[in-house]
Amino acid sequence: MFILICTAFGVIGLLMILLSPHIRKYAAGGVCHSKARLDGKTVLITGANTGIGKETAVDLASRGARVILACRDVEKGEMAAMEIRTRVGGAKVEVRELDLADISSIRTFAQKFLTEVNHLHVLINNAGVMMCPYMKTADGFEMQFGVNHLGHFLLTYLLIGLLKRSAPSRIVVISSLAHYFGWIRFHDLMSQGSYNSGLAYCQSKLANILFTRELAKRLRGSNVTVNSVHPGSVRSELVRHSTIMSLMFTVFGMFLKTPQEGAQTSIYCAVAEELDSFSGKHFSDCTPAFVAPQGRSEDTQRKLWDTSCELLGIEWD
Repeated sequence: MFILICTAFGVIGLLMILLSPHIRKYAAGGVCHSKARLDGKTVLITGANTGIGKETAVDLASRGARVILACRDVEKGEMAAMEIRTRVGGAKVEVRELDLADISSIRTFAQKFLTEVNHLHVLINNAGVMMCPYMKTADGFEMQFGVNHLGHFLLTYLLIGLLKRSAPSRIVVISSLAHYFGWIRFHDLMSQGSYNSGLAYCQSKLANILFTRELAKRLRGSNVTVNSVHPGSVRSELVRHSTIMSLMFTVFGMFLKTPQEGAQTSIYCAVAEELDSFSGKHFSDCTPAFVAPQGRSEDTQRKLWDTSCELLGIEWD
């Protein structure tokens, strides 16, 4: 029996080696083929010091954009900016401090940004946390809901005026296929009654979808579009809080996208000319993607919007 098991694993391993070029090609997913230039345009990307955020920044900088990296860790942000300047000659890239787990940090960031930056053509809500142990933000929100949804909700609210004045402009919201397994638990949004790190992540990613769709309705006629993105399963630091996910990502590494491959749909939604009039849509592999039924509920969209405004102490009609 032991010999049979070893033989089976050996055969599987050999097949994976032989088929690896084809597996990698399939796993890489869609590619953004747009040659659009962004000269004179300003782009803001949250969490851009690593992973798909950094690769998105590299691509948009190569198109001539002024790219602003909004990072919680400024030192890591500066290292990423230095790398981008090395990879892209003449890249216009800068770093600003932003902690999406702290309302005061978001407001301070936005106040300074609005004072110093005259235009904003692309906002990419990229930063996120995944399957972390139960933690709270500085304002008492469950960490994943607080950072992935509420932090970006407030940031977008504070910058929406500038985006409108800079129109045509775009907002790209990074969600996930995980939204399929999410439900908005209005009776316990902060998971105080019970906490499952995976389900909390799924809830936050569903919130991203609902926010995108509701915001798109409210932006009609403004020439500001907003679309959400599933980047795919990407080799990144995002799974660092989950031992099981980290192990799975290690074992099945060849089936995962590289950060550059994972950034393609974000880039596509930021630059593709054919998306000028598309808003409130969801994309994966640079093509329209299906949204789970719970992500299409207009009642849930409105309720989450109103609840988010109440939690953040803002009015956004």
